[in-house]
Amino acid sequence: MDAIAQTHRATLALDALMSQLRERMRTHGAHPARTVVLMPFMHLLPLARDAWALHSPDGFTPRFETTQTWAAQHLFSPGPDDWTGDVGRDLLTAQALLERAGLGARSDVLAQRLVEAAGQLAGAAAAVAPGRRAAWAAAARASLAQGQDAPVLALEAAVSRVALEWAAASSYPGDALFDPRAASSVDLLVVVRGLRSDAFATALAQTMPGRAELLELDAQGTPGDLHLHEALDPADEAARAAACVLRHVAAGRVPVALPALDRILARRVRAMLEDQVAISDETGWKLSTTRAGAHVMLALRASTWSAGADAVLDWLKNAPLVPANTVLAIERRVRRAGIRDWRSVRAGDFTDGQQALLERVNAWRERLQAARPLTRWLADLRSVLEDTGQWNGLVADAAGDSVISALRLQEGAALEWAELPQASRRFGLDAFTAWVNETLEAHSFKASCADPQVVILPLHQMLGRPFASMVLAGCDETRLAPSPQPEGGWTAAQREVLGLPPRETLEAELRAAWRQALQVPHADLLWRTHDDSGESILASPLVQALQQERAAVPAADPRPLVDVKAAPTARPEALGNELPVQQLSASAYEDLRRCPYRFFAMRQLNLQEADEIDADLDKRDFGNWLHDVLGNFHTAMADSWEPPGPGRRTLLDITAEEVTRAQRFEEGEFLPFAAAWPQVRDGYLEWLANHEAKEGARFESAESRHETSLGDIQLVGRIDRIDALPDGRRMVMDYKTEARPASVERVRNPGEDTQLAFYAALLHDDTLRAAYINVGERGKTDTVEQEHVVDARDMLVDGILHDLSRIRSGEPLHALGEGKACEFCAARGLCRRDFWS
Repeated sequence: MDAIAQTHRATLALDALMSQLRERMRTHGAHPARTVVLMPFMHLLPLARDAWALHSPDGFTPRFETTQTWAAQHLFSPGPDDWTGDVGRDLLTAQALLERAGLGARSDVLAQRLVEAAGQLAGAAAAVAPGRRAAWAAAARASLAQGQDAPVLALEAAVSRVALEWAAASSYPGDALFDPRAASSVDLLVVVRGLRSDAFATALAQTMPGRAELLELDAQGTPGDLHLHEALDPADEAARAAACVLRHVAAGRVPVALPALDRILARRVRAMLEDQVAISDETGWKLSTTRAGAHVMLALRASTWSAGADAVLDWLKNAPLVPANTVLAIERRVRRAGIRDWRSVRAGDFTDGQQALLERVNAWRERLQAARPLTRWLADLRSVLEDTGQWNGLVADAAGDSVISALRLQEGAALEWAELPQASRRFGLDAFTAWVNETLEAHSFKASCADPQVVILPLHQMLGRPFASMVLAGCDETRLAPSPQPEGGWTAAQREVLGLPPRETLEAELRAAWRQALQVPHADLLWRTHDDSGESILASPLVQALQQERAAVPAADPRPLVDVKAAPTARPEALGNELPVQQLSASAYEDLRRCPYRFFAMRQLNLQEADEIDADLDKRDFGNWLHDVLGNFHTAMADSWEPPGPGRRTLLDITAEEVTRAQRFEEGEFLPFAAAWPQVRDGYLEWLANHEAKEGARFESAESRHETSLGDIQLVGRIDRIDALPDGRRMVMDYKTEARPASVERVRNPGEDTQLAFYAALLHDDTLRAAYINVGERGKTDTVEQEHVVDARDMLVDGILHDLSRIRSGEPLHALGEGKACEFCAARGLCRRDFWS
């Protein structure tokens, strides 16, 4: 069959269906206006009406419906405990049902599972006539009792039983169609079978013996031109898929079908095509992933009592009515102080304007902290969104409008909840946040346009639709398994009793959808050889069968090659003579020695990156904590000397607890370091006793600040610890929690050791001793002494004077791009290290 005939195959199939329909109507003597034709899915309705109009332009038109649209024509009001398919409402009902079943203590964990299980059963229950539903439930109870009686499955069994009773006791919109009065208005019911079984439509046909017909939408034919694309990874697969789509659009092969086997992959492709082609997305994406949904969740997560400073600042930055400059000023102060929890922010540390904003923010947060019924929650949430200016953004956005509708935030919509007893119970903030999040997760935002060039849709909904081409990405063994795993934990026997499709039916439906999709005139099939994790992955067995049959040909990369003239970036260099260096610390000079351009960017331009406030604790945090602990410990011992023994251990533990509280570490996050502390403590105390006995050392100061002049440069620094020795000399010490070989490497070459030499320059002492105190996490503390610290100091001073004079004279500060300094350098993006020639 040529391409033109293939393009119109779907139209021909619909035309053939209309001929069969007309013949069945003539045979039954059915009037078109009293003939109901149930199509497999909603997107076929306008196509079917158009096909009938072409086939029979004069006279009445049959009623083309789906089971949902037909049922929606009958008035239905769900009862308080009915399953509705509205996840927001069903979650409330699920929690109430679990409480009645004695599982209230676990309702927060089990409610979502119950909604999912009931949703799987609701379709089967709705396909049973109301008068027969009790018998269906009785058979199902017996089956459940046999399949989930193991003690380890007690919770799963309880959820399954509650889900069954919920589905069986519910009323459904389609119940009205089982009423004889509904059947009396129909001369003929025609069920058009799609690629997926519709138990409800089949059940309706069985209630009208002699007045029902089953028809197939026969669109079978030969496959079109099939091209295979093997991609390296998900990113490569998405880029190739987008290129295939653009190629079809450029050739006029529209509309292009883009079946969504993988939602994440489909979103990647859509993002690449967004501004280039007209797209209609019939699958949509979760409201929780939209910007509108994120705005709502930001407000709720920032309002918890234990909210991190980052969470609150993120919320405020996205609030239009909050002054941006004031928020940035508050953020700078919070980051400088290292405040991780918002509750630790003290208004007295800020200016008057900042204090006013902090008071408003805390008032908004307090408004969303007390427990209350759901209707109050929704009203108060809307009030806060209005105060922050986020509400107007939701109203003006299509996805925001969907968020408002899903949560019932519009005026008067929450009255629906007032009629539900389960909505009257009091929700805490955590429970309400979880309810909002799960509601947004369950609803999708779908974008459509009048004349799309690309249509994103489920694979089985390609039936009967006139696509000129198809790009099917995700054809790997995981996303296109020929034998899909049925939903839920039901056994095969239970699925048979419940009326759920078995694995064999699901496999047959998938293979039918696959065969149907391949009939598109031009099709590109793509899969990846490696997943995001790097794990190897094979093509789907369905694709492998095509390869074996030679029914498809490998295709070249559809992305056009572009001849780009090489234009590598030269190593940058800067002039620092216009930014005089007046003060220098050990870490600043270390930057200069490692990379002059880094010194220019981070020290002269002061482009320091802001540390994350809410990051997890790491070894650096442990090192800072340990410095404070040891400094406070020795300061306390200086006031009241404690001899080696249990007294020192007790004092050190007390000091550690005080520092932990002062730094506001949570008990759970500090647990790994707390577990290692006894070994660290005992190892340090053992070293301290030996140090005092061997050296005769006496503690002099901790964390002392020093400065000295070197010409017109001020050297500044803070020394961890200084001890006085019996011979009148002093010993400078710096604590390190790194591996001992790293500390040994520091002192191996005196000319490369910046830190101890810099400390020596601060003290003007030619008899000074200096050492790193390597505090090991496994209980071993060692002294790593710099034997030539005075020589190292003299070399360091000469180097400082020489280097700074070169900067003043206008010598360029080059980017070196060498060694470990580049691996974690915050200025790497500025110097463009990865793009050098």
